[in-house]
Amino acid sequence: MIWAILSDVHGNLEALQAVIEDCRREGTQRLAFLGDAVGYGANPNECLSILEELTDLRVAGNHDYGAVGLTDVSYFTPSARAAIEWTATVLTEKNRFSLLRFPLVERTGEITLAHANLHQPDGWDYILAAGDAEKSFLELQGKALFIGHSHQPLIVERKKEGRLSSREQEVIVMEEGAQYLINSGSVGQPRDFNPLAAYGLYDDESQKYRLKRVAYDIQTAQEKILRAGLPPSLARRLSYGQ
Repeated sequence: MIWAILSDVHGNLEALQAVIEDCRREGTQRLAFLGDAVGYGANPNECLSILEELTDLRVAGNHDYGAVGLTDVSYFTPSARAAIEWTATVLTEKNRFSLLRFPLVERTGEITLAHANLHQPDGWDYILAAGDAEKSFLELQGKALFIGHSHQPLIVERKKEGRLSSREQEVIVMEEGAQYLINSGSVGQPRDFNPLAAYGLYDDESQKYRLKRVAYDIQTAQEKILRAGLPPSLARRLSYGQ
């Protein structure tokens, strides 16, 4: 079974559509979504409708819960808070109800999905390096934990004896007896200095994981952000992937 692992769409319809089309070309059989369908971008309703229709499993991100009052947004940056407050005003009732039902953690077979971490999924702590992953590995049952939140691709391997290390490759084959924490990057707002949309492909039979990058119409996404009256910085950053 080939899974597409998508995260952090953030209302960027152009990026999501390009990634979905790439998933079809890759022959993916199931789609998993790691949270933050909304926030920053100008098409939250359209993105939510696509994700509801096409994903087999989905979890909530802090922006998803923030848009429906399930998490505090006072710690958000001013631009992020402005975007989530705008999002809350434009969400349809159907999509608002949908976000209220998104769980924090999902499990199927040997894989687990969470937005930020597994040890405190509603605390939204970031995992940016191997050492940050230790607590989540203690909670992990199965082979792999897929997360988003940082918008930066990351692979952390935990050997059978407990040693943690970062894997720099964009393609890996998971080893027998090891566990993995994998961040598939962001579809809608990459922050690793690469503006191309990012998502992951995972084959649960061969145990192969691959990071994919996809070009999309950045200019149109930027123009929509500006027309919606959202902070211009949210449009500019799409050009630089940061």
